[in-house]
Amino acid sequence: MRRKLLFGERMILGDGTEAFNGIIPFRLRGHFTLEEIRQALALLQNKHPWLGAHVVRDEQNIPWFEVPEQVVPIPIREVQRKGEDDWQEESMREWYMPFDHKKLPLIRFVWIKGEELSDMFFSFHHCLCDGGSAMTLLYEFLQVLDNPLADIGIEKPILGLQDIVPAAILNSRRQKLKAKFIGRVASTIIKYAPVGKKPVERERDYMIHWKFDRETTQQLISYCKSNEFTVNTFLCAIVLKAFKKIRGKTALNKICCPVDIRRLTTQIKQDHIFAFGLMVEVSINEKKSFIDNVRLMQKTVKRKTAKLDPYTKMMVIESWHYALDSFTNILRNGKSTNDCMLSNLGLIQVPRDYSKFTVDTVFSPSALGPLGQTTGFVVSTFNGEMDFAFIGSEGYLKYSEALAIREEIVESIKQKMEYIAVS
Repeated sequence: MRRKLLFGERMILGDGTEAFNGIIPFRLRGHFTLEEIRQALALLQNKHPWLGAHVVRDEQNIPWFEVPEQVVPIPIREVQRKGEDDWQEESMREWYMPFDHKKLPLIRFVWIKGEELSDMFFSFHHCLCDGGSAMTLLYEFLQVLDNPLADIGIEKPILGLQDIVPAAILNSRRQKLKAKFIGRVASTIIKYAPVGKKPVERERDYMIHWKFDRETTQQLISYCKSNEFTVNTFLCAIVLKAFKKIRGKTALNKICCPVDIRRLTTQIKQDHIFAFGLMVEVSINEKKSFIDNVRLMQKTVKRKTAKLDPYTKMMVIESWHYALDSFTNILRNGKSTNDCMLSNLGLIQVPRDYSKFTVDTVFSPSALGPLGQTTGFVVSTFNGEMDFAFIGSEGYLKYSEALAIREEIVESIKQKMEYIAVS
């Protein structure tokens, strides 16, 4: 089984020598054996063919996902657990560990072994899957780790654009011409856009992690519901305000939010191993109050999301292959156009209690790659607690500024929650 990498996947893969890894960490309370973990991972590979795929290149140097006849098991890296923060240290270590994509799968498993508690995580190349796919892997892994006989089904993998874009659109002459025209214009602009000769020096990378307790989390969710805006939009406004306060005139007043393509197309299922990013960008109006800003941003998000046409977008992007190097260069060498990215995964749909173990917590995922701006937040909620991962690099945002931004975010949210409690 094989399929050609789509444009976005090719750009993320690059030449395959640099890591662009996503990490899904979680903590389990219980006792495990290496054989149990191996068996659970084998069951995942049995369902999802691409979890066993390597990357091969054809005569034109075009990369393909290819599943070998003899699938290589997902590698497991074992570490002895020494403390509460080992998972952060090991996550950051995985950021920099390339995959031998010619010989091994584009995913591995890390087991930080403890007596009663074990921290575990999947580390995967971002060209293989996105956050939605990763959450599915977590859910299924816990199912089969608890019960190897659990029925998790068999994925019908995506083999190309024809499995995503309906035939009536994909084969439409009008749609083809439209996508080709838009694609050529965009790629020509990118090709001749002035960019620096050298990439921005990333310097030291970092991750700042924190959680809100159940009470604060519930207050925050209730506050957003009562005001009829989403937690995601509320957090965008909070983060942009914090950037403005700490960075002043250097703040760009722009934040990017990923939109899960599965919300916009029925062809890509929740359990598909797939990576394709759609983004919505929002800003705040400094002349409006905080509440008015969030409501206005909510309308903007709704309007921009409604305008996202995943089928045309994919057809347009697939016309960019000839300009791959230009797009890569502008990401690596161009100036940042936004303050950060914010991805809210919402409620992690994973049970807490299993027959053989308990899920102590699920930490927010992290990802880091070589394509420009690294500043980002990933937020998730598990067992009533909201979890934050703030990732960045000194070359884009100084660690001292990041700490100050974190403090401002936490303080701003707590002040708003305290105001609700008093009123």
